[in-house]
Amino acid sequence: MSARVEKLPDGNVKTERVIVGFDAQKLRAPFLLRCGAILIDYILLISIPVASLLIGRSFGNDGSKLLNSEISNVGWLIFLLLALTNFLIFPMFSGQSIGKMITGIRIVKSDGSAPGFASIILRNVVGYPLTLLSGGLGFLIAAFSESGRAVYDYLGNTVVVYAERKVTKKRLIRKPKTTRPKGVTLGKKVETR
Repeated sequence: MSARVEKLPDGNVKTERVIVGFDAQKLRAPFLLRCGAILIDYILLISIPVASLLIGRSFGNDGSKLLNSEISNVGWLIFLLLALTNFLIFPMFSGQSIGKMITGIRIVKSDGSAPGFASIILRNVVGYPLTLLSGGLGFLIAAFSESGRAVYDYLGNTVVVYAERKVTKKRLIRKPKTTRPKGVTLGKKVETR
């Protein structure tokens, strides 16, 4: 990663982080891993309203009472908030939904930088419904394209990669210098006069 400095017409300076040597082809996430991330997200989200319906049923609600109960409404509200958080807020800040966090994949822009607000909105708010309307064909494109990108990835100019973002620092341990008296070496006896 390196930085680029640009001088703007109004005299201000703009700095930008640039990824050097990013190759989306080498880092693209395997299709089955992407399927696993979507499955985890789906199970997590759908478990909330299902649990609220089961709790409502255990309280004796049945039929229309079950669907219009406060417990069911709270479950759907939690579902909606979790969906917004999982598909908009988390990806804007970390490039990952909960399923992507668990599987170790991440959304990045096609140049390797972090996706912005507009990219995530185009990708998730416009692209996901288009993929659903196409019966999942928009997602299956990722299995057969060389770049591993789905329709919503093309819309948001993003790529899903299987890579760590963290930079690890190696710590070198130096041996302390030892001072020896003159004429003394290790392993040998030296006579002094």
